[in-house]
Amino acid sequence: MTTTSKDTPFHIVASDLDGTLLAPNHQLSDFSKQTLKALHEKGFTFIFATGRHHVDVAGIREIAGIPAYMITSNGARVHDQNDQLMYSNNVPKELVQSVIDVIRQDPAIFIHMYQDEDWLLDRDDERLAKFHSESGFSYKRFEAGNAPNEGIAKIFFTHPEHDHEHLVGFENQLREQFGDQLNIAFSTPWCLEVMNAEVSKGHALDAVAKSLGLGLENCIAFGDGMNDAEMLAMAGKGLVMGTSHHKVKQALPNNEVIGSNAEDAVAHYLHDHLF
Repeated sequence: MTTTSKDTPFHIVASDLDGTLLAPNHQLSDFSKQTLKALHEKGFTFIFATGRHHVDVAGIREIAGIPAYMITSNGARVHDQNDQLMYSNNVPKELVQSVIDVIRQDPAIFIHMYQDEDWLLDRDDERLAKFHSESGFSYKRFEAGNAPNEGIAKIFFTHPEHDHEHLVGFENQLREQFGDQLNIAFSTPWCLEVMNAEVSKGHALDAVAKSLGLGLENCIAFGDGMNDAEMLAMAGKGLVMGTSHHKVKQALPNNEVIGSNAEDAVAHYLHDHLF
């Protein structure tokens, strides 16, 4: 694995948002904003690499005040610094309703979908508002028994009591039923996500690097969820947040672990190693 030094080979910095770059209030701290601006001024390319929707991330990017690429919906969408769509890979439309039907067995679980420009939710959930208070991105309702299936970047499920093991049961059901047709991963312990099998943040990062004439060895990446695992394994250096779920640390035993998002650990690492 590449190590950072004075002659760092890194030109691209990619970071997850929730639990990683964003503070616990799901907003960018002033220190992180300053760090991102300094990173840009020093010639690094920055990428927001997140499970969030691209409309939501564009709002965060505007607040950050830097040009940046956006890997969103865990890699199902990639936009360049000018908001041009570079890459798109949807959940196969013939699988959408079947996936939802597995989860509908439990009426307590919230069912979400990202469809093109929209966030769809099967019922109202005011507690989600805090996640998107800064960008202002909001959901529309859809009928889970008759779900739209065109342009679906990802389907995801949240448990109201944040019961990870309960969702693991559904993760196992989905893997058993759909096998290698889908990429199924937790972004947080209480949010189970479903994408096209070929979708991951790692593959999207590779696509952005190649578009810039660079490779994964030129990338440094930060993350805290199982949906970050491919990106952290594939990047020249992948940093794991100290607050990551133990499954993430088990999956990446050789990756360096840094502090928490509450301590602005990503920004401090960039200051200490890239500046």
